Amino acid sequence: MPDAPFGSEQMSFQNERTSNSGSEAVSIDAARIYDSCGAKDCLNDLPVMFTQSNQTLVDNACSVRINSANVITSTVQVEPVAFHRGFYSVDMVFYFAVSCELYSSTGAIPSTVTGLAMYGKRVVLYGSDGNVKSFSSDSPVVCDTIDPECSCADTNSLPRATVQISSPMALSAKLRNYRNNERNLPCNVIPECVTEYFGGEFVQPSENRLFATLGIFTITQLQRNVQLVIPSYDFCVPRKECAARTDDPCEVFSKIEFPTDSFFPPNVVDNERGGDGRNFECGCNE
Repeated sequence: MPDAPFGSEQMSFQNERTSNSGSEAVSIDAARIYDSCGAKDCLNDLPVMFTQSNQTLVDNACSVRINSANVITSTVQVEPVAFHRGFYSVDMVFYFAVSCELYSSTGAIPSTVTGLAMYGKRVVLYGSDGNVKSFSSDSPVVCDTIDPECSCADTNSLPRATVQISSPMALSAKLRNYRNNERNLPCNVIPECVTEYFGGEFVQPSENRLFATLGIFTITQLQRNVQLVIPSYDFCVPRKECAARTDDPCEVFSKIEFPTDSFFPPNVVDNERGGDGRNFECGCNE
């Protein structure tokens, strides 16, 4: 008995929908999000590491005020969860550049220093099963290994994790006497690009250690590339002509709307009435 054509039922269904809707069914390869979660984290008392020159200023400071913080980079790793088929743990480490003002005495001119703070977290998400290996013409040739101890085996079948993080909110900073808080630098392997960002190696404090408190919002997703059939109506052809750039600053200024909200900011009641009533809740399982 001959085999049935591959995907024959699906093709007949696609042709039926195409004739009924008047659109063309096209196939695309897209990243489908299988699971995601959002988190609101207050990172309390993160130790901040400095290079030798900045740590000397920290050791001689008597007070500190935090200025800002930004995300330098992040590492993301995915591993399957034992005894939970289709679930994966996502391990993330965020690297923050924290800028602070240090005061050596009352009324002294502050010195601005920038140091490194790190924060790691783990979430568990559903990423489905994938027992296939994907290769493409624009990817480098990578051979498999027969070494049973190689932890990178079967990574081709793992889902892809993506993490989005908001700009950190710099909440507070404080100094503590290092002799009363004997905690060494974290043993995490710091990426080379982070070390190059600060222009030197980090050192242990001799007198003071600086701690920062940050607030962040994150969204973590697990994705897999799948083939989808979607209706196509037309190509996305531009409908307007690109306007020529003008060099007249007054003409550019005339197109800016008057900032009414800056002169008449809404009160709390107006904000509550105008909001959509949705609260952001953490959906991560740490």
